[in-house]
Amino acid sequence: MNISGITFVGIQTEDIDGAHSFYHETLGLPVMQRRPDAVVFDTKPIPFAVRKPLVDLNAAQGNLGAGVALWFSCKDADAAHEEMQALSIPVVYPPKDGPFGRHFAFRDPFGYTITVYSA
Repeated sequence: MNISGITFVGIQTEDIDGAHSFYHETLGLPVMQRRPDAVVFDTKPIPFAVRKPLVDLNAAQGNLGAGVALWFSCKDADAAHEEMQALSIPVVYPPKDGPFGRHFAFRDPFGYTITVYSA
């Protein structure tokens, strides 16, 4: 087997326009490509996308992303946390120190928990 690692990460939602608005306009992720069924963001080192569902998300409500950790890097987790609070983005837990540095988690409008850490 010649598996080398993760090269792409995506989540699913029915609301592609809402995902574009939240991740691009609110969080500032640059858009690499936008189609009717998906938005791919030019995140580094791994591209991140939001696409129309491939599964029945209604059956998974309340458990979206359970067991999966999505981490976005930033320069200053405390500053990013303050910005999200000012935008009324729900914070799952406030900034704290961990094995990968200072981090916190928020819930996106679609129910996914996303962690942000100081890289």
